[in-house]
Amino acid sequence: MTSTNANSAPSVNPARSTESADSPKRIAVFGAGGRVGRAVVAEAVARGHLVTAVVRDPAKYPGLGSDAVTVVRGDATDAASVAAAAVGHDAAVNASVRLDVPSEEYFVSAAEAMTGGLAAAGVGRLVVLGIATTLETAPGVRIMDAPEFPEQYRVFSQGHVAEFATLSAAGPQLDWLMVVPPLDLDAEGPRTGRYRTAVGTVLDGPGHISHPDLALAVLDEIDAPGHTRVQLAVAD
Repeated sequence: MTSTNANSAPSVNPARSTESADSPKRIAVFGAGGRVGRAVVAEAVARGHLVTAVVRDPAKYPGLGSDAVTVVRGDATDAASVAAAAVGHDAAVNASVRLDVPSEEYFVSAAEAMTGGLAAAGVGRLVVLGIATTLETAPGVRIMDAPEFPEQYRVFSQGHVAEFATLSAAGPQLDWLMVVPPLDLDAEGPRTGRYRTAVGTVLDGPGHISHPDLALAVLDEIDAPGHTRVQLAVAD
């Protein structure tokens, strides 16, 4: 696996086939009931993968399951629960969030549970969804560092900063990546099949991506991992 230098030019990623080039993978998607989680599940299924959709309460998601999607109960902040849901899988995605729990508490707990639980389950690849406000606009300066940045959003963003630090401190047994969408995340936009990437920094140009194209970027990094242990910014 390779990692693009943070100061290098952004790369453009053309459409890939929705059919996986390799044999079908088993992918555990935590937070599969949310909009981004559902998009990831849909992209994985379109590629012929088998998905375990991990949610806190399966009864709330009656339409989520299918022949290719098994819905199970799980807690992304509990290592034993993560391990139980993910055992036998090739990769995992964490798109979960809890707005009723302090941001730093939730995301640090999730990072600890993911690294510990997936290692125990023998899962080697994790893709986590991050937040654009933690990306740099200049060396050492993040969006969230701007004086005019709203304090309540800064507090939430700090949870993702702490999450990234927790992942970075984890041992080498888990190969992880944090995929970071731009501020304008379009739930209704189409799948264009193209996106740009940069490591750790905000991309120039329109800060926008649709949920299907974000899911495309996530699945590309599972089917053919190209980055590891970094924040990978994506935008159209």
